Amino acid sequence: MNMNPNGISPLIQPTDIHGLPPRELWTDAARRRRDTYAITPGAPFLKCEFGFYCWEEWKEQGMPDIEQNSPEASALFHYDEPGAHPLWCLGWCEPEYVPQFEVKLIEDRGSTEVEQDWAGRHVLYFKGRRQGFMPEYIGHPVVDMETWKANAEWRLDPQDPRRYEDLEQRMGVARTAAARGEMITQHLAGSFMFLRSMVGPTELLYAFYDQPELIETIMQRWLELADAVTSAHQRYVTYDEIFFAEDNCYNNGPLISPDMTREMLLPYYKELLRRVRERQLDKSRHLYLQIDTDGMCEPLIGFYMEEIGMDAMSPFEVASGCDVVEIGRRYPGLCMRGGIDKRVLAAGPDAIDAMLERILPAMRERGGYIPCCDHGVPAEVSYSDYLHYRRRCVELGE
Repeated sequence: MNMNPNGISPLIQPTDIHGLPPRELWTDAARRRRDTYAITPGAPFLKCEFGFYCWEEWKEQGMPDIEQNSPEASALFHYDEPGAHPLWCLGWCEPEYVPQFEVKLIEDRGSTEVEQDWAGRHVLYFKGRRQGFMPEYIGHPVVDMETWKANAEWRLDPQDPRRYEDLEQRMGVARTAAARGEMITQHLAGSFMFLRSMVGPTELLYAFYDQPELIETIMQRWLELADAVTSAHQRYVTYDEIFFAEDNCYNNGPLISPDMTREMLLPYYKELLRRVRERQLDKSRHLYLQIDTDGMCEPLIGFYMEEIGMDAMSPFEVASGCDVVEIGRRYPGLCMRGGIDKRVLAAGPDAIDAMLERILPAMRERGGYIPCCDHGVPAEVSYSDYLHYRRRCVELGE
């Protein structure tokens, strides 16, 4: 297939380009989400969840035999439709490798084994188990410039036609969602996440100082790849949101200083966002920017708002000291998702009620908040307590 510099076949032409439809044509979930992002005081909450690590345990406790993310689960737990349509093809917790690495056994250690995963990492697992615990990453595919070229660079080719094979079909679905007022959200691995998955979280922090040329080379490819894919998508739809997965914090604060972020990463962020905004079909549309990072994120809120115009953040882990009510007071222009303490969800109805009665009325009065667990709901949370939590969310959020 002959590709132009944006990776698109010259035979593919965009159709049905239009601006934001009138509010009366939006779905209820789209209205809730857009009102949330506009930080509308008193607006009903969008009802959703972060994710689950408890599904099989709940089935044993009497939950119907239903699948996650199914209509049956949404009805049981009173979830709304998302009100947003996700666009992918730029990774999330790992880069979008094309092709992915071969998954293969590296070493048998008796009760454990080392496997190369699809992102090229060597992972220590319990033998025969791949879920239900935190795996240990003992090796990453990029160590230096030589391993970058051998293992990763060619898998991140922006012009690889396999990245665009189903573009027409995906964009048709996206255009239909846009016509219902759903927010079009481009998900992608942010700069730090892109690097840490490839180099390793500890090794990366040394590489910023010891191998700056390597970091700059990888970040240039991050920009080229993100620019090519977003350019392809923007020929068909207007973005409402760019959602970066970053995970650049731990329980006590940022893993990388603002100064280092400003020097090594932000120039690529800013250039990508400049190009994205320049290409928007609907020039009047506000482009929301969201950062996702676990851990104590508060030291970075003002930084990202000032440097790149961040509008939204998630998931505000309570165990790291994040308090959405207090953060909401300090940053009234910040849209927030998360902040429900997973530990309290395991502590019984009285503790759940006390937490929700402190958070939800205050955040509904403020606006700009989507309540959900501050990470995946753990197995320690019982099915009955989670049902109680969801009922109380509905009572306090409608």
